[in-house]
Amino acid sequence: MFRETLHSAFGMTDDMMMDRVFHIFDKDNNGCISVVEWVEGLSVFLRGTLEEKIKYCFEVYDLNGDGYISREEMFQMLRNSLLKQPSEEDPDEGIKDLVDIALKKMDYDHDGKVSFMDFEQVVRDENLLLEAFGPCLPDIKSRMAFEQKTFREPQKL
Repeated sequence: MFRETLHSAFGMTDDMMMDRVFHIFDKDNNGCISVVEWVEGLSVFLRGTLEEKIKYCFEVYDLNGDGYISREEMFQMLRNSLLKQPSEEDPDEGIKDLVDIALKKMDYDHDGKVSFMDFEQVVRDENLLLEAFGPCLPDIKSRMAFEQKTFREPQKL
């Protein structure tokens, strides 16, 4: 049901990203999203502050939960989120190039991975990099449509 909501209401199609979003909403890791988890998750998902969204996106991208976004995690997410184009070139080579560029831009302490502090700093400097490794937040149009449909005024009798 969660995956269907992400797909129909917010246009998400990447299975890995939808699984990660579910994992972030499911704070107690019991495989179900309670009403409290749903409301708290939607709060950040729809109207979170920049701080909340930075933390949320970082958690989505930190696939193994070790507090870093590694080269391998970047590669996996970019590989899943980019459109496959038929070409002569090996698509993995282009993705490796993107990972190198991302690390150059985001890895402030040059340890070969992106810490939360690295990610937070780069996103504060350039907000467009919030979803650098794949879309995990709704775009403004789908967010507004969802809010309008869900939070409309009650009908008067």
